[in-house]
Amino acid sequence: MPNFPSPFASDDGDPFDDYDEFVPDHLPRPGAFLEGHDVLDGEDHVAFHRATRDCFEERTVYDMTFDYNLARLNLDTRHESAGYRYAIERGGGDGTSDTVDREGVDRVLRAEFTPTTPFCPQTHTLTIGSFRAWNGLSNRHEYDLVRVRTAPMHHGSEAINDRLAELETTYLETGDLTAVPEEESGARPTPTERPMTGTEPGRGSTDAPF
Repeated sequence: MPNFPSPFASDDGDPFDDYDEFVPDHLPRPGAFLEGHDVLDGEDHVAFHRATRDCFEERTVYDMTFDYNLARLNLDTRHESAGYRYAIERGGGDGTSDTVDREGVDRVLRAEFTPTTPFCPQTHTLTIGSFRAWNGLSNRHEYDLVRVRTAPMHHGSEAINDRLAELETTYLETGDLTAVPEEESGARPTPTERPMTGTEPGRGSTDAPF
């Protein structure tokens, strides 16, 4: 698979942890969205993140800055505070989804994404792509619903999370993962929000990444 040099490249060899390793010092700390829930650690985190890698690969959820599957960000030691952390929801919860019918939704996972910078322009696209990949390929893991939010360190987290909550509600009500929140339907995407169009391996396809 062809790779392009990263501006963050290291001369110290492979900068990535292995998918079978759990290295908490190389992961973001669980934030407010996971507080009060059962945060995945050790093998529990590793097992779900391996499933995440496969879901993201199939749905082409790629970080276009680094030219790799978004799941790999968790393993990138050059960005030790970026990536996903997960927690099993204990119940009660918060957010829009709690006002709609969740019959049959027994096991819920929360996923909180911390981008590499507070101004990462891909955060909106990546989190929506993650939500659609996890819930569209629910046969790849043990959860009935995966809820996604952005960590508050991102400057646009409030607006992004409002849109994720709306998408979540629509999915619970209709089962439709492709719905676009009403206020976005007429919006023109920024360059980083457009689907990748490359056909070479590892760069996605002509299909939208989610």
